[in-house]
Amino acid sequence: HVQLVESGGGSVQAGGSLRLSCAVSGYTYNNYYMGWFRQDAGKGPEWVSTISGDGNITYYADAVKGRFTISRDNAKTTMYLQMNSLKSEDTALYYCVLGVSASTWGQGTQVTVS
Repeated sequence: HVQLVESGGGSVQAGGSLRLSCAVSGYTYNNYYMGWFRQDAGKGPEWVSTISGDGNITYYADAVKGRFTISRDNAKTTMYLQMNSLKSEDTALYYCVLGVSASTWGQGTQVTVS
């Protein structure tokens, strides 16, 4: 049974930084793409970023390009999202997802930028 557990969210002032982590257990995930979505209250999920299984290929939504960096440590079965120059519009519940089709989601970690 695969489990994704996000951590690292919190409250930060605009211009600040946060680093989200997603720990994966119960699954050999090294060959699989992973990614991040976010969802603000009253809105639908928004794709943020995707990373290939080996970490060499990354994709970003235009809204976060140049400010966010996705990475992974396969030895630790953990994925990260470094978020810099945060803006109020980055406020959302951030989810990590497994696979290109985002078949499995974590429980989310809240990011609030004021």
